[in-house]
Amino acid sequence: MAVGILLYGCNSKSTNTENNNQSTEAESGTPESGKASNGTYTEQHRPQFHFSPPQMWMNDPNGMVYYAGEYHLFYQHYPDSTVWGPMHWGHAVSKDLVHWQNLPIALFPDSLGYIFSGSAVVDENNTAGFQKGNEKALVAIFTHHHPKTGKQVQSLAYSTDKGRTWIKYANNPVLPNPGISDFRDPKVSWYASAKKWIMTLAVKDRVHFYGSTDLKSWQLLSEFGKGNIGAHGGVWECPDLFPLTVDGQQKWVLFVSINPGGPNGGSATQYFIGDFNGKEFKNSNPPSTTLWIDQGADNYAGVTWANIPASDGRRLFMGWMSNWDYANKVPTGNWRSATTVARELTLQNTPAGIRLISVPVKELQQLRQDAKTIKAQEITSAFNLSKQYNLNTPLTELDLNFDLTKSTELIVKLSNAKGEYVNLGYSVPAKQLFIDRTHTGNTSFEPRFAKKHVAPLSLLNGKLNLRVLVDVASMEVFANQGQLVMTDIFFPTEDFTNIEISSKGPAQLLESNAYTLKSIWK
Repeated sequence: MAVGILLYGCNSKSTNTENNNQSTEAESGTPESGKASNGTYTEQHRPQFHFSPPQMWMNDPNGMVYYAGEYHLFYQHYPDSTVWGPMHWGHAVSKDLVHWQNLPIALFPDSLGYIFSGSAVVDENNTAGFQKGNEKALVAIFTHHHPKTGKQVQSLAYSTDKGRTWIKYANNPVLPNPGISDFRDPKVSWYASAKKWIMTLAVKDRVHFYGSTDLKSWQLLSEFGKGNIGAHGGVWECPDLFPLTVDGQQKWVLFVSINPGGPNGGSATQYFIGDFNGKEFKNSNPPSTTLWIDQGADNYAGVTWANIPASDGRRLFMGWMSNWDYANKVPTGNWRSATTVARELTLQNTPAGIRLISVPVKELQQLRQDAKTIKAQEITSAFNLSKQYNLNTPLTELDLNFDLTKSTELIVKLSNAKGEYVNLGYSVPAKQLFIDRTHTGNTSFEPRFAKKHVAPLSLLNGKLNLRVLVDVASMEVFANQGQLVMTDIFFPTEDFTNIEISSKGPAQLLESNAYTLKSIWK
């Protein structure tokens, strides 16, 4: 759980400090799945196909787990303000990773402190003994952060009714603090070959691995990250560890979010490729190699879902779509922050080595409407895609293919009638993809916001593929089939409804596709 500002006192009217093992009961009045309620999800800048809370503050996604046909999303939430405060776990569920049903707050602060980030698992074998009936126990493993002492410990809560109510374990914490200031964000998974649980924990400037057979008693196994391994521009947090197969070979992926120190400033998430034997993680790349899951400014603290059925087999990811440089200041109304779309992660062998590939989940295709096939043509002057193909909505998916053999720079420009715009582009000489949001409208809330963000990307035999998801206040770019991802948010004073393509030197626009997208809230 990232904290970009001074910690607030535990004085919220929603803060429950009376009991460490209280249960949280369902409440009424939350929006139904896929429908707006009491004006929510219609405000200016409100995302229309990204998850955002009904109101107030949200940051890191937490406790993502699949059970009984539902994808659970918990998240860092302060229900009494649009800036960071005493942390709760907000809660939503989805049956398709696209449409979300908001549920009551799952975990409230208590005498041990705020509820910082963590994970959730399905205890299939009832190792913790919380299951009493036929329903498997869902177990949340999270950080308690005491607001006065700053002490951080790891605790448990469990649910035996499909995540609708939660009871905190009476003997919390299960992992006391060994005297380290930053000791948080447990990501727990089952390591089948050794029949034990593995906890990946962020510990200041490194990761610690712990093992347990019952989720209650934990033993330190090893650590990773000390010294010059990866990026160390800020504190390490929100780790994740999971296996993926590439060309028949199993490798392990370790996520570590870092703030500050991202490639385009502020918050970002790095990853390592290596091997894990149930005790130690060994990095396969040189220590100085730094890999980023997303090279835009606005994808942080993302982790993957637990318990995805083997019949599905995907590794599914979601991140927080903001940055601690300005998260508390963005010009939204009665809510702050959203998540990225859900993404599928795979590994691919590349000339540089094994790398992570990220693409939007296939379920998002159900939002497509008014499909347009864009004819191949040469781009020598500004080509207005919106006018030619009647694309005049801020909710758009583009799947564009280019041959840039004779071009030096390509620009895909989103704009409005007020002259505000965001440029997505590629520089051929620099071999860089970029998003320039310096003229996107409201940028004055934080000096570090209005910038041009760049990322290294080589063309594939002179060709470039850009898959772009455009919501009312964000852009997610998946270049060359997900080899590079950039996510940026922006705040135009009027929606971007015009799309224009231009090139310095002739560019060949190859046959491409575009779609308008439906809102998930209407």
